[in-house]
Amino acid sequence: MNNNDSIRISVGGDTVFVNKDDFKVGNRGSKNKQRRRKRGPRNPQPKEWLASNLSQMKIADYKPFNFVDGEGIRCSLYVSGCMFACPGCYNKAAQNFNYGTPYTQELEDRIIKDLGESYCQGLTLLGGEPFLNTQVCLKLVKRIRKEYGHEKDIWSWSGYTWDELMQESEDKLELLSNLDILVDGRFEQDLMDLTLQFRGSSNQRIIDVQRSLKEGQVVIWDKLTK
Repeated sequence: MNNNDSIRISVGGDTVFVNKDDFKVGNRGSKNKQRRRKRGPRNPQPKEWLASNLSQMKIADYKPFNFVDGEGIRCSLYVSGCMFACPGCYNKAAQNFNYGTPYTQELEDRIIKDLGESYCQGLTLLGGEPFLNTQVCLKLVKRIRKEYGHEKDIWSWSGYTWDELMQESEDKLELLSNLDILVDGRFEQDLMDLTLQFRGSSNQRIIDVQRSLKEGQVVIWDKLTK
């Protein structure tokens, strides 16, 4: 029986009538698109991604004396290359390990000089993913510690969580041990909150690295306001 609420379709030579509400052209494609939109960041297994295999020792940018990448006036080094591929990433171009220019001794010398200014509080590592560019980041932070000790603080953002880093390769753990502050975790678009302090989504944490290593558990930065 056919009426205004039914449509006729042919299946294998037979004609059948189905309710319009049960047959929506394009439903499958719409569901696939919805699933694609909800794709989250990639989640690596321990030691699956190694800087020795991935890093091209390139930087996306260097920004001296800025006010946005952590507490105080900072020098920020943006390394190239990230595997997390967080949807909504604010610096998508820097996910490419070949993006930007090679890290050079000349640039390192400039960063060390800039950090020497009395009004500069410290260095921030961003990207890209600093923990997948340990060849660059470790060399730089070790020199900072040698020349300035803990007079200058070192911050880093990472897609890795603290617990993941605890299971990671020696170079990543060495880099972590030289930091003062870690902002950990992938950017989660569904948890985005632009009012948060120094981070984009509410799952991310601002961690006091040295206290956390000493106490054997995550200790949140004591200057956190939101």
